[in-house]
Amino acid sequence: MNEKKVEILPVPTRILTDRDDIIDCVEKYTRGKIGPEDLLCVAESVVAITQRRFTRPEELTPSWQARLMHRFVPGEGSMASLYGMQAAMELEGEWKMLFCFIIGFIAKLFGKDGVWYRLCRQASLTDDVTGTMPPFDKCIVYGPADPAGVAEKIKHRLGCYGACVADVNDLKRSAVLGYSRGVQPQEVAKILIDNPFGNASQKTPIVIIKNYGTVVRTRNANRDNG
Repeated sequence: MNEKKVEILPVPTRILTDRDDIIDCVEKYTRGKIGPEDLLCVAESVVAITQRRFTRPEELTPSWQARLMHRFVPGEGSMASLYGMQAAMELEGEWKMLFCFIIGFIAKLFGKDGVWYRLCRQASLTDDVTGTMPPFDKCIVYGPADPAGVAEKIKHRLGCYGACVADVNDLKRSAVLGYSRGVQPQEVAKILIDNPFGNASQKTPIVIIKNYGTVVRTRNANRDNG
């Protein structure tokens, strides 16, 4: 896809909380800004917060498995935090996390990275404290529930080309966790690679990719004619 043909439009909001409905908020703040050929993207941490998928470190009691495993995780990322590790274990299960961690360690010896994170999705999706916007920067935020379902509901409500829930950061890591029918997640992840979301003081957890549908249709037509 020629990314020069699409326009990225960050959408400012107020701080969204667990009292909000993400579908209602997206509709409210994109009114008059989104059209039928556009793609709506929303930050995964905000979706999770509106689903009440967060906890506080003081509410967790780290297990011996968490204390053992977090010693072997590099300094960056939520799993390098003892409480971030325990939070993921609350959802994945302590023994499953440990077992998959051992498998991932062995796989890494043979040159295969990322196995643990693929086997235990919460290990990659959990945001440790300071990983999201205030006042939730004091919380550990889990990955969102049913991101594909959320995307489909947003698409249906807005009447746009499509929608997705994305996990993007300033370290050039970009992934689409859930998306509506017709959206190509790897291409969207590339478009979002420079992290147009602003989950902190910017308060822009929603991004519209203008003309996405037009670009997709044009490319497909050229491919068919070629």
